[in-house]
Formats: sequence, C-alpha cells, structure tokens
Amino acid sequence: MSDARPHLCMVDLGMGNLRSVERALLAALGDVSLVVTSDPGAVREAHAVIVPGQGAFGECSAALARDGGALARALVDHIEAAKPYLGICLGLQVLFEGSEEAPGRGGLGVFKGQVRRFREGMRDDDGALIKIPHMGWNEVRSEGVPCLPARGWFYFVHSYHVVPAPEEAGLARATASHGETFVAAVSRASVLGVQFHPEKSQREGLALIKRFYDSEVVR
Repeated sequence: MSDARPHLCMVDLGMGNLRSVERALLAALGDVSLVVTSDPGAVREAHAVIVPGQGAFGECSAALARDGGALARALVDHIEAAKPYLGICLGLQVLFEGSEEAPGRGGLGVFKGQVRRFREGMRDDDGALIKIPHMGWNEVRSEGVPCLPARGWFYFVHSYHVVPAPEEAGLARATASHGETFVAAVSRASVLGVQFHPEKSQREGLALIKRFYDSEVVR
C-alpha cells in the first residue's frame, strides 16, 4: 500500500460483515491506505472513516460505549472536524439519537431523530403481506448527492430505518420503498450514511465507494 494516498480507517465494532466491506473497499479503490481498527486514537488520526455494521443497534451502541465511550467521542470529533464519514447500515443508524430496537441505548446523536421498525401488517398492491426484514434489491432515488445516481439499485438487509426529526430538514437525501417510503441515505457536509449495503450491491456499490472517495476524501 502507498502511504501517499489518504489514510482510511474502517471501524471494527466486532459485528457482521467487516471483511466483505474491506474487500469491496480494496476492489473499488485499489492501492489505498486502509486500516481496520477499534482504536479511538487511529480514528482521530484518520483522514476519513468508514463505519460498517450488520447486526443489532444495542450491540453497536455498547461497542461504542466501551472504555467510557472513547470510540464514540472519537467518531463525533471526527465528524465535527468536517472529515469524511461513510456509514453503512448500522453505521448510518448510529448517527441518530436512539432506536426502537434497543430502548435506553443511545446513538452518537450527531443528527436528531430515531430509528424505527417497519410497520407490521403492511401489504403490497396485490394484497400480500410485506415481509420484514426488508431483504434484497431495491431502487433508490436520490437528489443532489454526488456519490449516488438519481436512480440506482442497491442491496438491503434491515428491519429498521432512520426517521430524522422535523428540524433536520434536508438531511434525508435518498429514499426507497418497502410498503412505505423510507430514508435510504442521509448526507450533510462530509457525512454520508446509507441504509443499503454497497459491498453487496456489485457494480453500483463499488461505484458509490469510488465516488465517495474521489469527492470527499481526495477532493
């Protein structure tokens, strides 16, 4: 790896699909300086941070709260310093204040709002029950996000979705539909959070990673 390229830090929360995200980053970016770590010091030193996650909000919150919340503070400091942040699935959800999945467990609180479960009993146009979790390919529609196409197909695996507070106008920048319209991506300053999984989304997912890197990391 070349030290001349920006230093990316992928945060290891001890959950889920870490290696598949790492493989996708290397496939999309090639010779990139990538460190996988749970060390708050490494997060503070990184040029850009990627937070993946596939699992439960409560476990993610607990991982961030270890050692007096040092990792959580490092991530908030990183974001407040206007350095690039890419959150995937739980890495998006944990940006908010809390989740119905884990009452009493807090998120980073970077954005106001909560994570809500899809409503039970929703039906499609043919009257069939909508399955939860939402799993599979779905069309994402975005507006004004350089990293995302206006319309593209991405892979989802989730039962919960973010609901920004009313005062967070303009935060939601992409939507998809699963019985109801939900937020598929948020973007503000150097922060991009996506509910879908770029690492599972083949060509479109790798293109998103590359565009994020080019537009936010090496700009």
